[in-house]
Amino acid sequence: MSGAEALPPVSKTAVGVAIVRADESRRPDKLFDDPYAQAFVDAAPGALNPLETVRDQKVVAKIVFHIAIRTKFFDDYFARAVADGCRQIVVVAAGLDTRAFRLQWPSDVTVFEVDLPEVFAFKEAVLERVGAVPACDRRVVAVDLRTDWLSRLRSAGHDTTAPTAWLAEGLLVYLSAAESEALLSAITSASAPGSRFAFESGFIEAVQADRAATAGSSFSAVTSLWAGGLDDNEGQWLSEHGWSTQFHQQSRLAADYGRPISRERPGGFTEATRD
Repeated sequence: MSGAEALPPVSKTAVGVAIVRADESRRPDKLFDDPYAQAFVDAAPGALNPLETVRDQKVVAKIVFHIAIRTKFFDDYFARAVADGCRQIVVVAAGLDTRAFRLQWPSDVTVFEVDLPEVFAFKEAVLERVGAVPACDRRVVAVDLRTDWLSRLRSAGHDTTAPTAWLAEGLLVYLSAAESEALLSAITSASAPGSRFAFESGFIEAVQADRAATAGSSFSAVTSLWAGGLDDNEGQWLSEHGWSTQFHQQSRLAADYGRPISRERPGGFTEATRD
């Protein structure tokens, strides 16, 4: 078995994210441009868009909105990191992330993408087919995060004595508390002073509401994978382990991006800096 059908259940959610990113990239007021997202969608014709079976269109709109704002925020997060001199980027559970190709990077930046071998088997084939060329030194680290993935990252050239900008996009909600703590511990151990780490936070209440609202739809296959992480206490954990954290409220970011909403929604994004 090869291609999208070989992707593990959690990794298949990346195709759904690619659908949203492809749609956003076609908007005249787009927040970002991902020219490869549609190629991933086209390469997975049997992949059902889970949002198509959700009857509550308010829930659909909320999820689409979240992915668009999230993508834009993390794009800007990396831009700030490299502007401040960071030259190592690590995307944990990278999925179908294409920032190594679509963002403008200084010539001396290295982007490490970490994910399962099955994910890269699908992803690399699509990128090669469309002739995608990375805009940086891109290094693929095909490894299971439940193993000693840091040693594989070091073997790929990651320098633990230099600052790193880490990203865990759309990941922590799928991890158990023990898995989340193990991930945060690993990242902390490999982060020199001045390193950064960004992730989603403050969405547990919304996640539970979405799980109830999408029951009976194909999207329930996604929500059934949500394990809750540290119940939105990742920022507190980091603060207790040598990081300074800053929370960015999603609704305020949306207004800054020209996508204001009528009422405030829970959640946002945490950006942590290693002291």
